[in-house]
This record gives sequence, C-alpha cells and structure tokens, in this order.
Amino acid sequence: MLGSAVALTAGALVPAQLVGAQPAAAASYDWVALGDSYTAGVIQAAGDVFEIPRDGCERTDQSYPQVIDRDLSSLIELTNVSCGAATIEDITFRAQEPIGRHLPPFSEDPDYPFPPVPPQSEAVGPGTDVITVGAGGNTLDFGGILSKCLELGSGSGGTDTPCKDELAAGIPAKLTKVGKDYNAMLAKLHEKAPQARILAVGYPTIIPADTSKCRYNDVHQFFSITQGDLDWLRRDVLEPLNKTIEKSVGTQDKADFVDLYASSANHSVCDARKWVEGILDSDDRPALVHPNAGGHRNAADQVTSAILNAISPS
Repeated sequence: MLGSAVALTAGALVPAQLVGAQPAAAASYDWVALGDSYTAGVIQAAGDVFEIPRDGCERTDQSYPQVIDRDLSSLIELTNVSCGAATIEDITFRAQEPIGRHLPPFSEDPDYPFPPVPPQSEAVGPGTDVITVGAGGNTLDFGGILSKCLELGSGSGGTDTPCKDELAAGIPAKLTKVGKDYNAMLAKLHEKAPQARILAVGYPTIIPADTSKCRYNDVHQFFSITQGDLDWLRRDVLEPLNKTIEKSVGTQDKADFVDLYASSANHSVCDARKWVEGILDSDDRPALVHPNAGGHRNAADQVTSAILNAISPS
C-alpha cells in the first residue's frame, strides 16, 4: 500500500516536461546516494546484500535508496555508493576499507578483509541532479559509545549512569568535529555538482522518550545499557547529532535537511512496532542498533518527498 501511495505521489509531482515522455527517456534525473550503514542497510533485517561480488559495504535490497529506486525507476537513475561504517571523511576525501559483517565477537565475515573503496564523493559529478547523504554517526563514534555503555552497564542492575559519568565530557568535542566535517563535505559536494540539490538525511528515533519501555538485559533492545544512560544518549548525544547536521545544512543554499526523527517517534528499539533493531534482531541475528526494513520504508517515504520537491520546477 505504501509503495502504491508513493507511486501515485510520484506521478502527481512529475515535472510537466516529462508528462507523456517515453519510459526510456523519463529517467532523466541522476541521483547519487551517499552515506553510512543507516543508508546502506547492512543488517539482515534490512534485506539481502544484492551486489556480487561483495565489496564489504553491505548495501541491502530493502535499504531506502533501493526502495526509492524501485518506486521511482522511471524518473530517476540511482548510483548508490553508501557503505557501512563510513565516516563523513570517507564520503568527502578518504578511501574506506569496508568491514562487511566482520564484527567479532558478534559475527565473523569469511570474505574479510575487503579492498578499499574510493571516497564516495567520486560518484558525484556535474551531471548529478540530486545527492542524498546520511552520515555523522560514525564520525561521532556512536558505535564506540554504544559499546562502552554496554560494557559499563554490565552488572549495574540497570541503575545509575556509568556511561554518562565516563563519556559525557568528551561529547561536545565529537559533535564539533561532526559539524566541521559536515561543512567540508557539503562544500566538496557542491563544488563537484554545482547544480545538484543536496538532501541531508538525519537519523531516526532510536531511543524512546519514555525509557521505561526499555528492559534491562534484553538483548533484543539495548541489553546492559542502563535507563539513565539511555536518557542521556537520547538527549545529549543522538538528538544533538541531528541538530548538528541540520545546522550545517542551513549554511548551504542548495541543501535541505530530511528529518526522520519525528516520523519514527513511536518506532524506537524499545517499541512494539520497532523500526530499529536492538543488539540482536527478533531472529537473534546481529543488528547492533540499525534500522530494519520498516525503518528503511519510512526513510524512503520521507526522502522520496524531498527528491520530488528537489526535481520539480519552482
């Protein structure tokens, strides 16, 4: 039903010059998708890895770029170079060594190590019409913060804020780096594609406002992270991450922020209808707090609207 609704919306907003065009000629907008694992998909709950041979970036067929590509295939041509574990610098200028699903002790990837992949910005050029980018979490080192919170919360009985107590002082500097790197990335993308609209995709709701929903030592949620630390992570780490990205976007005339936070508010890791999996997914597979297919479908809906607005005549 959602797919049909998106298709109808796309039809309603197709620019006038494309109406009545032949299908082969209609895909006249070039879209490049950049980003980290929240764009690439990565986990099994976000679909199957579709690229053979694998490059270790773990793009999945239910990730939001691929969902949108199927919905709008007659209108846009997708180049998806998003990659799990990418930092902002990996998008802007640095070759990345993908890790695939090699995440000891949770999982080992038989194909690891993988050869480096080029900086994602190399996929962008003067003919690019739309760029979507979802990044910042790895520059913030959210995975490392999460791992430390799991370690410090173990054996705590779910009380107090051991992670906040140890890590809070370092968060402002991490957020500052995110903002600085994001500004540099946007400038680079604009330089490479002066006519492109850049859509910066934020992060969804991961931790609920009411953390009493989160059960301590539940591996399908946040396992050993305490309720107090979850409140801190939401309020002082994740929400400021989105705000930092949005602030950076505000410095560019040809960039817009795509908010996923509000639309996913009741679909956190601790909600019954979750769009982000916990440490393990419901089938006990490693998920490490990543969006599932439902989360990517929601992201696809929000990003589709932004893409259609970007390519519609003003």
